[in-house]
Amino acid sequence: MPFMQRCNLLPSAPEPMTDNSQIVKELSGSRVLVTGATGFTGTVLTRKLVALGAQVVAIARSKPPAGLRDLSIRWVKGQVYDPAVVADAMRGVSYVFHVAAAYREAGMADEVYRNVHVTSTRLMAEAALKEPAFRRLIHVSTVGVHGHIEQPPADETAPFHPGDIYQQTKLEAEAWLRECASRHALDYTIIRPAAIMGPDDSRLLKIFKLATKPVFPLLGYGKCLYHLIHVQDLTDAMLVAATHPQARGEAFIVGNNEPVRLEDLGRLVAQTLGYPFRPLRIPVTPFFWAAALCEGVCKPFGWAPPLHRRRVAFFTKDRAFNTAKLRTRLGFEPRYSNERGIVETAQGYVAKGWLKSRV
Repeated sequence: MPFMQRCNLLPSAPEPMTDNSQIVKELSGSRVLVTGATGFTGTVLTRKLVALGAQVVAIARSKPPAGLRDLSIRWVKGQVYDPAVVADAMRGVSYVFHVAAAYREAGMADEVYRNVHVTSTRLMAEAALKEPAFRRLIHVSTVGVHGHIEQPPADETAPFHPGDIYQQTKLEAEAWLRECASRHALDYTIIRPAAIMGPDDSRLLKIFKLATKPVFPLLGYGKCLYHLIHVQDLTDAMLVAATHPQARGEAFIVGNNEPVRLEDLGRLVAQTLGYPFRPLRIPVTPFFWAAALCEGVCKPFGWAPPLHRRRVAFFTKDRAFNTAKLRTRLGFEPRYSNERGIVETAQGYVAKGWLKSRV
């Protein structure tokens, strides 16, 4: 059934994971380190780990968010690339979920990305090799390491074409892990999430806001395929990957079974919130020129450019993936369809006051 023929049907809430006996067996009572626990994905994952009976240790630069303060967690304050902090947090750890990431910010030095993504990974892996109880490191990367997909859909073996320092350093961390594992008995799994959706995070808010405007601009004339994964499904997949024997030494793209066109995503958001939807196709080249000029003016001052080439390029690229490996190797099926995840995210934005609904 086509995407938009189904989008007016809001499925009932998905049931909890039905087959989690192996996860409970492996993680209950185990000491588990989570980096990035205070972020969107990390918070959801941490709450699940505590519910499973894991002894959670978390590295954080600041106080834990309200959503985690009621939980029994050992907090280690500091940076994930500080050797002393990592050594303290890694004592007695069996599993590591390395979720921490340096997100794109104006003026952030390349060295910060390299420290958060590469140095931290090296420190945790080296510490893990010294821990008798260590079982597996789950390293969270990004599908961005593959860059633009020339012939979608792409799987885990597709060429690497990182487009910025964030993606480049994520790829460097992956390469370091593989090289380390080739020399030592290091058990690891790489997770490459697609675009993460959910009602408590604002990373998709700009796209959703566009759908409420008088026109929905689409730069260029491509399909602009976009692959999504709900944060609940992503964190479930991470738990499966941590405990499944066939995940050892493997990389998995974690996304829904199929992508969506950006135009269809905008149409569903507008329909959910009661707005008319008017897509408008615009030639992209002038926007690349304007973005280059904008970046040139803003960079010397450390300002965040209102328009930059990466944002313009977003409309010209396809990000569509073959996620069959996740299903065939680990038996994992997402519980949130694209439609349900988009609708829930839009409604969550309304509840937070980030968007207005006309319904």
